[in-house]
Amino acid sequence: MKFIIEHLEKHFEKKEVLRDIDFTFESGKIYGLLGRNGAGKTTLFNCLNRDMKAEGGSFYMEIDGQRRDVAPEDIGYVLSTPTVPEFLTGREFLKFFIDIHEDKLQNIQELDAYFDYIGISREDRDKLLKDYSHGMKNKMQMLVNIIAKPNLLLLDEPLTSLDVVVAEEMKQLLRTLKEGRIIIFSTHIMDLALDLCDEIVLLNQGVLERVDKTNLNSQEFKEKILAALMGN
Repeated sequence: MKFIIEHLEKHFEKKEVLRDIDFTFESGKIYGLLGRNGAGKTTLFNCLNRDMKAEGGSFYMEIDGQRRDVAPEDIGYVLSTPTVPEFLTGREFLKFFIDIHEDKLQNIQELDAYFDYIGISREDRDKLLKDYSHGMKNKMQMLVNIIAKPNLLLLDEPLTSLDVVVAEEMKQLLRTLKEGRIIIFSTHIMDLALDLCDEIVLLNQGVLERVDKTNLNSQEFKEKILAALMGN
């Protein structure tokens, strides 16, 4: 399975944020989308998720050599700032999500099995989501995407504000999820991208560029990464 972007463009008035995004992502990999703050990583995700209209270009799925349009259920999106219905408990939210997507889900399990999998303790499962920590809310965002099993998972700096333990748990979880799907993980932290991701992709001056990870210690590699992160 492939996710293919061709000549995607997005601008805000005279500012060209995405100039010519042209890239092919393949399943079974975590791609580190690396770029400085303000480079356009979230804008790219919003265009792919169709929360924002692009000015040009296209994107589509390719499965067994056949191209097709991207359907809403193909994409899962985890934001850096969790957005969950805080008036519901964790259990109510999970049950509501499963109920409204039941016709599209496969092998639905007991709710507690999902909580066990994501590491939400029993005493927290019936608490209101408004009383969850940032990391727990992020886990709930991730959990509904695990249940939905989208072909393409977009992660917008989801580990940036998590404590070390939760961040490590999430990294281990992502490594188990990559088989059979495409994960694009945006970050501005080079060490995190190198540790977690199979491929590094730079978003710099409105274009995407793959960076070869086989020679991480080369001066050329470091200069290219630093130039992108500093906006040069």
